[in-house]
Amino acid sequence: MTSLALTKPAIVPAPLQEAFDALDSNSFDASHLPQLQSLAVQIQHNLQFQHYWADLHVHTHSPLTNEPLPRPLVSGLPPQRIYIHPDEQVELLKEADRKRKANKAAGEGSGLQVKAEPEREWILPTRLNEKWTLRRLAEVFDAITFVPSPPGTSASTSDRPENPWRTTKRLLLGTIDSDSTVVYYIVHDGVVKPRQN
Repeated sequence: MTSLALTKPAIVPAPLQEAFDALDSNSFDASHLPQLQSLAVQIQHNLQFQHYWADLHVHTHSPLTNEPLPRPLVSGLPPQRIYIHPDEQVELLKEADRKRKANKAAGEGSGLQVKAEPEREWILPTRLNEKWTLRRLAEVFDAITFVPSPPGTSASTSDRPENPWRTTKRLLLGTIDSDSTVVYYIVHDGVVKPRQN
């Protein structure tokens, strides 16, 4: 006779539920509501398992002032570059064309390959029914650096991105609907040149 404790459960929890179960009440930061922190965990889970992001972290305090952020943010490294500045796009195409011509002259393959290295990004978790104003977005931008650093590393206001084309702060607005659909929008702090398609 086997005991009930040794038998396999009839229903296996979903991976997202396992992520929530891994968090205990002590892991939530007192400066934010648990609903906002679980929202950040849900976005982190979506980025990791649906979009294959790496090195994901939930941030509860500003890297600039160490004060609590307006709400928890997520940072991570996407598998490919999220945004390419239009002027950088032109330079990348010129460089790729030069390489293609050099390879063609050497008798090698002549494919045009444009590659921009991925950059760490900030993600602001939100719900679809929330109302966001420019003031609320400005509060978030005032509390973050140009490029996020993993928690525990130092950041200062003078930290500039390695990419010279990244001239404004940006983040992804990760918006979750009631059916768990997640969409992401790029939001810049200020005016930027429009992308060329």
